[in-house]
Amino acid sequence: MLKKLMLILGALALIAVASVFMFQKQIGLSLFERGIEARVGRDNVEGLADGLHVALCGTGSPLPNPDRAGPCNVVIAGDQIFVVDIGEGGARNLNLMAIPVTDVEGVLLTHFHSDHIDGMGPLMLAYWVQGASTAPLPVHGPTGVEAIVEGFNAVYATDNSYRTAHHGEKIAPSTGGGSEARPFEMTGSSAVILEKSGLKITAFKVDHDPVAPAVGYRFDYKGRSVCISGDTAKSANLERVCNGVDLLVHEALASHMVKQMTAVLEKRGLDNAAIITKDILDYHATPAEAAESAQAAGVKQLVLSHLVPPLPSAYLYPAFLADAPDKFDGEITVGEDGMLFSLPANKTNIEQTQLK
Repeated sequence: MLKKLMLILGALALIAVASVFMFQKQIGLSLFERGIEARVGRDNVEGLADGLHVALCGTGSPLPNPDRAGPCNVVIAGDQIFVVDIGEGGARNLNLMAIPVTDVEGVLLTHFHSDHIDGMGPLMLAYWVQGASTAPLPVHGPTGVEAIVEGFNAVYATDNSYRTAHHGEKIAPSTGGGSEARPFEMTGSSAVILEKSGLKITAFKVDHDPVAPAVGYRFDYKGRSVCISGDTAKSANLERVCNGVDLLVHEALASHMVKQMTAVLEKRGLDNAAIITKDILDYHATPAEAAESAQAAGVKQLVLSHLVPPLPSAYLYPAFLADAPDKFDGEITVGEDGMLFSLPANKTNIEQTQLK
């Protein structure tokens, strides 16, 4: 009896497998239809409570990592959306995370290293054509941002003309392509660069020599506060300006792991790459140094991003952090693409969810 039952079950399993392949086209179309119904046109921002929200649209670095886009952060204050740095893959992640690119009020660049700006083109295009924008994307940054914007506009000018010719002025208005530079000067160690609808954005100098200018940003809105470090070695100015913030997103390079990479590169005769991995040690902060800054500033929670080296698995996080947890009394989170940190207005809690 048992043998007969097993034969019947086996036959049914074969029929089921055969049916999957026999009707693959129909099943595939059905799955696709369900997928687009569930994802196309989503807006993960419209349901957010009033307050400050920080989404990580890129936590990687120039070193290849298939699970992390280049440096990219989104700060949402009420109905205002700002993108801080836009590394390669950042615009793609914004769409995957269902953050409406058309509602972005501006991009804030921390500095002009290629990995912090090389996603600008796709973001400019999405901002323009998805919302039929009649004005270019505003791009804020310290003096020098004008050249960056001018370069991207020149590169995309021909493509922009194709879009307007193909889709027409209604969809791709000829006045809306590209971006517009909004430079600010840093005469002191910090400067308020924008105040609007209860949101205050402060830029502050950081230590990324020989890269200059290089800044981080502090956001204050309805009793909540966030700092984003940009690229920096351990910075006393960051600790001063970010004193008491709820959330600090700080770059992190695990020097002990990078030194292991250097040793392997040298062993294999890749001397140029080895020199680069040596050089990057002096203008980035280690996880422990980021933790020390968070402690000195009285930060409530620390999020590490712009992670070097690449971390293909969360199993490596403790090795990456090393002794950082001993340096900071609060919570440390190793950032991942798609994370969202929500700070409700006039409260003290920080909620973490995933948008991707």
